[in-house]
Amino acid sequence: MFSDKANSIFQDAIKTYKILNSVDQSFTNKYNKNEDLIAHLLYRKCWIDTVQWAYEDIIRDPNIDPVAALKLKRKIDASNQDRTDTVEFIDSYFLEKYKDVEVKPNAKINSESPAWAIDRLSILALKIYHMHLETIREDATEMHKAACIAKLNVLLEQRKDLSTAIDDLLNDIANGDKYMKVYKQMKMYNDDELNPVLRGQK
Repeated sequence: MFSDKANSIFQDAIKTYKILNSVDQSFTNKYNKNEDLIAHLLYRKCWIDTVQWAYEDIIRDPNIDPVAALKLKRKIDASNQDRTDTVEFIDSYFLEKYKDVEVKPNAKINSESPAWAIDRLSILALKIYHMHLETIREDATEMHKAACIAKLNVLLEQRKDLSTAIDDLLNDIANGDKYMKVYKQMKMYNDDELNPVLRGQK
């Protein structure tokens, strides 16, 4: 199933990042895009999410230097754009894969594209990884660990359900029971013409 492959790649990306556990480490994709494009995109997607997770932790430091915080905010903005672009590349992959499918007359559209569901699956992999760490934290109370175990179980169930939903959606698209229609995100705040503050500085 597709979700099995995606979840495995996400776990690999997180595990690899955590070896150095630094937002400044260089990125090397383990998957050749010419040999396995979707694996290449999934690995990159989760790496972006993992770095951004660390960014979000750092910027919440109440003692962070304001200048450093602003610099980090710019990095988070760039990361968000990179994340969005990668999601759209993933959707482009599926559009190409299923372009010759004969869509049935009664086919329906899904509320979100496959890639945006996969985006949530990648974030979920990070939630599971970090919640698991809380269940084994040596300096945590037993009450804290018990609460985190309960939350971890919910996250694991959520991953199972979301994985099933993604596999079902892809199967429906492959069979012509649903069809893909992708809307580009059209983000406005990074655009010199659409953001009034940036436009005013030109």
